[in-house]
Formats: sequence, C-alpha cells, structure tokens
Amino acid sequence: MILLLGASGYVGQAFAQALLERSWEFEPISRRDHDYTRFDLLVDLIRRRKPEFLINAAGYTGKPNVDGCETARADTLQGNTLFPLTVAHACQAAGIPWGHVSSGCIYTGAKILENGVERVEPDLMRPDVREWREAHPETVRGFVETDEPNFSFRRPPCSFYSGTKALAEEAIAGVGRSYLWRLRIPFDEHDNPRNYLTKIQRYARVYENVNSISHLGDFVGACLGLWERRAPFGAYNVTNPGWITTRQVVEMIRRILRLDRTFDFWADDQEFYRLGAKTPRSNCVLDASKLIAAGVSMRPVGAALEAALGNWKPS
Repeated sequence: MILLLGASGYVGQAFAQALLERSWEFEPISRRDHDYTRFDLLVDLIRRRKPEFLINAAGYTGKPNVDGCETARADTLQGNTLFPLTVAHACQAAGIPWGHVSSGCIYTGAKILENGVERVEPDLMRPDVREWREAHPETVRGFVETDEPNFSFRRPPCSFYSGTKALAEEAIAGVGRSYLWRLRIPFDEHDNPRNYLTKIQRYARVYENVNSISHLGDFVGACLGLWERRAPFGAYNVTNPGWITTRQVVEMIRRILRLDRTFDFWADDQEFYRLGAKTPRSNCVLDASKLIAAGVSMRPVGAALEAALGNWKPS
C-alpha cells in the first residue's frame, strides 16, 4: 500500500489517477483528517497504516505563480523545505522509502558545447548565445543530477520558491531512502490554471525563453516506474527529453488548436522584469539520461506536446 500526501493538489491528483489506473492500493491522506505536518502524528500514521512506500506531492507554489511566494515566505519555507524534511525523518524513523516531488527550477540556463569546450550559460536568450543555439541546437546540453544548483540561495539571484526547493534537496540528502523527482513546467491535455499550455493561451503577453518541460501524465508514470523497478534512490530529472522554446510552443498551439489570434511577446527580459514579474524566473534545460538509464522512458518533448494539444480538453 502507498500513502499519498497532497492528493488534492494539481500534481497529487495526477498521482491518484495514475495509481487508480494501475490498480495499485493507495490511501490519499488529507490534512483535514491527519495533520501530517507534525512529525509525531506523521510517524504514528505511517506506523499504523504500514505502507510500503510514501509519496509527497504537497508543496507551496504561490498564486497565481511563484511571485506569490515572495510575499508568503513563511508558508513557502514551511511547505517546500521544512515539511519535506519532516517527511524524510518520519519515513526514516518508520523505516519506509518515499518519493518527493522536487523541482528543476533550481537551475537556470544550460550547458553549451562550443569548439570542444563545455560551459554553463545561465542566459540562453542573450543575443550571441541565442544565435549560437539556433545555429547549433545539438550543442545545447542539460544539467545532470550531480550538477550543483545555480538558481538557489547559495547561488543567487533566485526566486524564493526556487531557493526553498533547492534547500529541501540539500536538507533531505542522506536522510533515509528517497527519490527526488524533479518536475519542470507541467502540462497535459487538460485545461487547468496550473497547466503550462493553459497559461500561455491566457497570458496577455508571453515570455520567450528555452526550457525542458514535463507532461504531467508522463511525469507521474515515470516516478511510479522508478519505484516499480526499484531503481536506485536519489535525484532524477523527470522531464520529457529535449528542450523547446516558448515561440515553438505558441506555434504548435496556433497550428493544432487552430487559433486565429496573435500572441504578443515581451520585448526582452528587461521589459518582462520591469512590468510583468516580481522575482527572477528559472529557465533551464535538464538532462534526462539518468531516468532513461534506469529503464524508465518519457516521450520526446515535441511528441508529448503534439499529443497534449491534439487531445486538448477545454474547461
């Protein structure tokens, strides 16, 4: 049996659906019935239920986006750092393994291979980098799990949200047996305010950048696949292989959904941060090779987007 924390949230609901489809026995835990933020009560719950595995899909993302975390820092720190650490110690005390939904937003940029030399480039939209990237897309390489986060409290500037997610990974490391599943910009075919494809369609102006992203169904399937295969514990970049630009996503939306409208873009980062955002944004490419090597595959990013838009279900 699996215990699922945060089952009512956006990602938690996707886990619940995937568990139902697999006919895996699980119990969604509500804070209304069990205050699982308290270490003593969580340990007691685990020992009474005797689960084989625990999933933590709870966290604090801010509303309507990570800008909200800047004015709710206590809640963000509690939900994204202190609570996962509580879960880690509770699972260790009860002797069970667990999985935690982390974030790829602890990185910014990508690695660029140029003239045989690999370097980290934090800004993929800088004019010279953009020119090189567009001419040589094969030289853009993602961060791997062992790379130090470069969008964190230790490597500022960063958003408060990203800082707390990076701090959680650091705090959890070495405590018990756990998976750290790094999610990036979730999307799928279901119209939802948390869905990347919904957000783009509703933005007054769109922010152009380069990212790895995660189809939500593929993400939860891959996370469960790691546990099913009893893959080695540790951090995994759980993203659809490859990367994509915002403009490419917009063109796919217009083509597949046949939208007869114009998408306006911010002129540049300076305009976006002056008028459209309160805190720095993570835009990055992640390498999913470790996931694939563990025997768990996800569709390439382009194929996942094509399928999501081809099966789009408006709210």
